[in-house]
Amino acid sequence: MLRNARSVVLPVTLISLLAACGQEVAAPVFVRPAMVVQPLPSSQSMDSYPGEVRARFEPDLAFRIAGKVSKRWVEEGQRVKANQPLAELDAQDVRLQQEATRAQVAAAEANLQLVRSERDRYKTLMERQMVSRSQFDNAENLYRSGEARLKQIRAELTVADNQTSYAVLRAPQDGVVAKRLVEVGQVVAAGQTVFTLAADGEREVLISLPEQNFSRFKVGQPVAVELWTQREQRFPGRIRELSPAADPRSRTFAARIAFAGGKIPAELGQSAQVFIQAEQVVPLAVPLSAVTSENGVHYVWRVEAGNTLKRVTVRLGPYGQESVPVLDGLAASDWIVAAGVHVLHEGEQVRPVDRENRAVKLAAKE
Repeated sequence: MLRNARSVVLPVTLISLLAACGQEVAAPVFVRPAMVVQPLPSSQSMDSYPGEVRARFEPDLAFRIAGKVSKRWVEEGQRVKANQPLAELDAQDVRLQQEATRAQVAAAEANLQLVRSERDRYKTLMERQMVSRSQFDNAENLYRSGEARLKQIRAELTVADNQTSYAVLRAPQDGVVAKRLVEVGQVVAAGQTVFTLAADGEREVLISLPEQNFSRFKVGQPVAVELWTQREQRFPGRIRELSPAADPRSRTFAARIAFAGGKIPAELGQSAQVFIQAEQVVPLAVPLSAVTSENGVHYVWRVEAGNTLKRVTVRLGPYGQESVPVLDGLAASDWIVAAGVHVLHEGEQVRPVDRENRAVKLAAKE
């Protein structure tokens, strides 16, 4: 009986195996992930100029009188408050002048008292007809002259007092000492710059513009500012001031760039880069890794409807360090594959992702 059972099972097994070999097993469909980006305005269409963050107001501070510096209380880079003393001159000469003028005031007051008494006496005598009118007029004129002289000397004393106070140089407002040009013992002239103060408040960027392109720059022209400490962000700005004359050494024109608005985290002396739009039409740019070539023809892979790929021929501009301008063949709304383009095929379906491997939902194409 066992032999009969085996004779029945073996044919059934063979028939099952033959039937399985005759059927094709469907392979699982694998959708390749593809990192996609959109074309951006080419940075090569922006002219860039290095600059330095400066204060909006940078007054040059100087003594109003000449003299020898006897004291200096601040250093370069030190923060100061309004009315804080910065330096002092040897004020011996101006103090002597002040004392001399004060003595002249005392003499003028005594003289005025004398001529006033004489005038009053002559007035009484004239009323009694004991002196002539001309004698009284002479006494009156001496009194008026003495009065004018006292007023003049008092004004000179006020000037002398001011001269004495000018011997101490004070900060006109809060800020930072940006530059120091004086030392103790140095003799300075009136009006000679001894400190440059970077006043608190607005910050700007100072750049130099080449003379061959200077005519295309205008006050109020929009720009973008990039701080070296925050290179991932560009701040809007505008050209606030253009120098009317070129620097005699560098033959460049100084320009002041003001930030457009808001509080910008820019510190004095920081390095910055200012980007100004070039005159030509702005092309789009794609990463270098998105471009491939075949027989001298450049192309990229564009994601079409249904997340399928299409090879698109493009015309390129000069290559940059990280990107290349696309002069023709792409629109700003297109999505292209940014990496691994050498393994892709026409019509292949992909799964769009960004640089963080997150799914990207593309807008439906018409």
